[in-house]
Amino acid sequence: MEKRARMRGQKLDRWGYFFVAPFVLVFCLFNLYPTVYTFLLSFSDLRGLKSGFSIIGAENYVKLAGDPYFWEAVGNTFIMWGWNFVPQLGIALLLSVWLSDVRLKLKGRGVFRALIYMPNLLTAASVAMLFRSLFGYPVGPVNQFLQSLGFFHETVRADGTVVQEAFNFFRNVTVTRGVVAFIQWWMWYGHTVIMLMAGITGIPASLYESAVVDGASSRQTTLYITLPLLRPMMLYILVTSLIGGMQMLDIPFLLTDMRGAPDFKIRTTAVYIYNVAFQGRNDYAYAAAISVGMFIITAVLALVVYLFIQDRSEPARKK
Repeated sequence: MEKRARMRGQKLDRWGYFFVAPFVLVFCLFNLYPTVYTFLLSFSDLRGLKSGFSIIGAENYVKLAGDPYFWEAVGNTFIMWGWNFVPQLGIALLLSVWLSDVRLKLKGRGVFRALIYMPNLLTAASVAMLFRSLFGYPVGPVNQFLQSLGFFHETVRADGTVVQEAFNFFRNVTVTRGVVAFIQWWMWYGHTVIMLMAGITGIPASLYESAVVDGASSRQTTLYITLPLLRPMMLYILVTSLIGGMQMLDIPFLLTDMRGAPDFKIRTTAVYIYNVAFQGRNDYAYAAAISVGMFIITAVLALVVYLFIQDRSEPARKK
């Protein structure tokens, strides 16, 4: 009987390998192989229309360390990600607390959740083109609305004549960065709300019941129960948002001239990779080095965030 049970277990193990095999094959083909190939390519001299390449060592990384355009792109990425993430987390946290609070007795919570999450279902390319037309120059809907209210962009000619014209929003760095950050926030805050609500649902109801019995208000339960116990979920959201922000491509790419205008202040690291690899000299090797550099920066920052935000009370309690 024991031998028969062992044989049956071995057969089940084989079926497990069979069902796992498709995922392993797809992962190796579309994820592992491109990653290894990119790393190898970063040590080569592949560019232009060449199909072959030779290994040149760390020359691309030396160039990357002193590349001012790369570091400017990194700075642009962090600015727009910060403008997006701070209001995203704040508003999502507020909405998730409201929609999860039983004492508020809000009606139609399911409808609100669906409406909040809907922007996340749209493609970034279509949203970028929509906002490009909304803020278009000179006859975009936003310009027409502002002109109907009497707002114009005034320029003074050489002869002193004051000319009123439409706003060219995408020639202003602050406005363009704000539009990019707003689109990123609008598309992803619904996902953050759902994640935070899932975290709140996982908090034991007995804690809230005990707090209510002790006379705690909604504000107190939020500050002393919800927020501390949501720390792991907020850490997860912060790390994943950081990774996604460092890969920001479609919105700034399609909203501008595909090079991060004006003054390259909208050029993110991902846009810079595209410009280097597929425009100009088609320097695939250097673009691969930029990709690896972006991966290293993201990994280091994610580790720093994890070490900084993780809960240290449990080890201290054990001591």
